[in-house]
Amino acid sequence: MKKRVWITAIILLAIVIIGGAVFYSWHVKKSAEQKDAQHPALPIPAVLKDTNPDPDVADFTLTAQHGKKEFIAGKTSTTYGYNGNYLGPVIRVRKGEKVNMTVKNDLKEVTTVHWHGLLVPGSADGGPHNTILPGKTWKVSFTVSQQAATLWYHPHPMGKTGEQVYKGLAGLIYVDDQNSEKLDIPKDYGKNDFPLVLQDRRFTKNGQLSYKLDMNDQVFGFQGTTELVNGVIQPQLTVKRGLVRLRILNGSNGRTYNLHLSGNQTFTQIASDGGFLASPVKMKKLTLSAGERAEILVDFSKLRDGGMLQLKNGKETLMYFKVKGKYTKSYSVPRKLATIKKIPDSKAVKTRKFVMSGMGPNVSINGKKMDMNHIDETVKLHSIEIWEIKNASTSMGTKKMVHPFHVHGVQFQILSINGKTPPANEQGWKDTVLVNPGDTVKVIMRFPFKGIYMYHCHILEHEDLGMMGQFEVK
Repeated sequence: MKKRVWITAIILLAIVIIGGAVFYSWHVKKSAEQKDAQHPALPIPAVLKDTNPDPDVADFTLTAQHGKKEFIAGKTSTTYGYNGNYLGPVIRVRKGEKVNMTVKNDLKEVTTVHWHGLLVPGSADGGPHNTILPGKTWKVSFTVSQQAATLWYHPHPMGKTGEQVYKGLAGLIYVDDQNSEKLDIPKDYGKNDFPLVLQDRRFTKNGQLSYKLDMNDQVFGFQGTTELVNGVIQPQLTVKRGLVRLRILNGSNGRTYNLHLSGNQTFTQIASDGGFLASPVKMKKLTLSAGERAEILVDFSKLRDGGMLQLKNGKETLMYFKVKGKYTKSYSVPRKLATIKKIPDSKAVKTRKFVMSGMGPNVSINGKKMDMNHIDETVKLHSIEIWEIKNASTSMGTKKMVHPFHVHGVQFQILSINGKTPPANEQGWKDTVLVNPGDTVKVIMRFPFKGIYMYHCHILEHEDLGMMGQFEVK
């Protein structure tokens, strides 16, 4: 009898233990699922279809249109987008390829499409001169003439750039070339090579995008209260163990990002605005002002399945990476990425000075506001010049009055920041440079095409308030 009691007790205990283990496993799995559900999957933009079968010619169609999107679950906001509800597809082109672009404007207001960082004639640049009226179409052709890079496109109408970008008009451009195709780095789009468009927004109680500017927004540029990556709040990206390539765009109107990975993890920057650096640069922090881009490699090989890593801006988490599985191909960071021929400053035929000053409605460059009927600078085709850019604006308290300076139609090299050699990750090709209060940055550039182009602060509210000028290359 006692033996039976003991056997029964042991069986019951085993059932309790096994049941408890099963319940615990289910609970852990359920908790993980619930945690994942709190962080929606990172959307990967589609690659725009090339409708021309000729391998040397690409035909693309973009439509700027109205849309609707749930940024906050259960609440729908009106938006703008290219070929969709919010943001736009990736336009992928190759050096030497002829590109025919058809841009349709289905909005109820004038817009343009500027190819930010692309070297094209002024007539194809998409600045405020290339307006597209509501219901109309803009057709433009150009040949890609630059090295591999991650560029972007966005509207550029006078006085409305900030609002139209804010509502969702932006997308990425990938340029490929022989070097990028030969480099043994991650390049499988959406698998180990991912685009990250960083933006900040404000929402009403009803979940609507809100673009109501106050004086702070005019002074410092729009500062949102909610961060987005590819149009989603705190998304999660599942990656595998191994090396992953992230192409990061600061697509915000005015915010400067101070990026780092959780756990103080090191990453490697391989490219800046205009393409690959000469050699990779190991980093733990990356600063990107509005309009700037960077490509980085992150090594997830030491994380186990279920391991998490966060991309952070200061103390704030922008997105999560979750590890599951292992990539079949392994990569190592190349020692050499590209050959960058330095433009000798002795070849410069002229040095021009640009002083950015004022605040709010009083911002200016060289004491002048943008005038569409006035050419501020005239430049000779193929000439080399040095531009000296000074930020004379003063900060207010702890807030810095930064000015990211962008030049259309060129890629430049930074000669110095306050007389000193720029950091290693800023020694490649650039089209936008962060100029902090009181700083002076010298850049050198060559002008490859004729036409009228813009230079301006890439804080979009400053641009819309007139912190912009134009130069003609002829």
